[in-house]
Amino acid sequence: MQGAVISLCDLTGHMVEPWAEAGYECWCVDIQHSIRVPRQERVGTGVINYVWGDIRSFKKPTSLPIAFVIIQTPCTDVAGCGARDFAIKGGSLLRDALALFEAGQQIGSWSGAPWLQENPVGVLSSIPHIGPPDYYFHPWQYAGLCADDNYTKKTCIWAGNGFVMPAPCPAPHLGWADDRIHKATPADDRGDVRSMAPRGFARAVFRANGDRSWPAWARPETQQLEFSIMAAG
Repeated sequence: MQGAVISLCDLTGHMVEPWAEAGYECWCVDIQHSIRVPRQERVGTGVINYVWGDIRSFKKPTSLPIAFVIIQTPCTDVAGCGARDFAIKGGSLLRDALALFEAGQQIGSWSGAPWLQENPVGVLSSIPHIGPPDYYFHPWQYAGLCADDNYTKKTCIWAGNGFVMPAPCPAPHLGWADDRIHKATPADDRGDVRSMAPRGFARAVFRANGDRSWPAWARPETQQLEFSIMAAG
């Protein structure tokens, strides 16, 4: 194994798939995974371990050096799309959301590895000790790596330890991006569907931060310099 990739609050494993294919040992941590029966899936030359865990108490699960950390804490109580319910929910749910968010940042920081933390546009950036995100992106900006991602969802990225934000590689031939996330129908799994990581962005992140064997000129993101990164500020 080339190293370990830790993905916190990850139900699907989409963000770690490219890393596993390249031979990394990946750990997807989420309270929706079985607490008694961890699951392991071989992908490419690596593995994805799906394990139960609350990130506020999660310990390093492997002796391998950590190569990358991904943090996708719940957005239900902080995303702008739910602002009309904030008054009803009160401060307690906001406090819980902040505790999870900050726990994720702490793990990313002490890991020593490049890390990213994503969340939709919401109240987090207005909290002084968190501050504005380092980058923004929409899934359609990476539809060149996964055609199914040609949709809009403005997402914030906070990052550290040398994380490289991949340059966009859209797919103009697909036409206008749709707004399926905004139009998602009410259902028990609506939150999981809305928070599902786009595979195109996952692949772009790996190519910018994990696949160091490619010469710089050959990386897809360096061939898309005509598209500017939507960096904050």
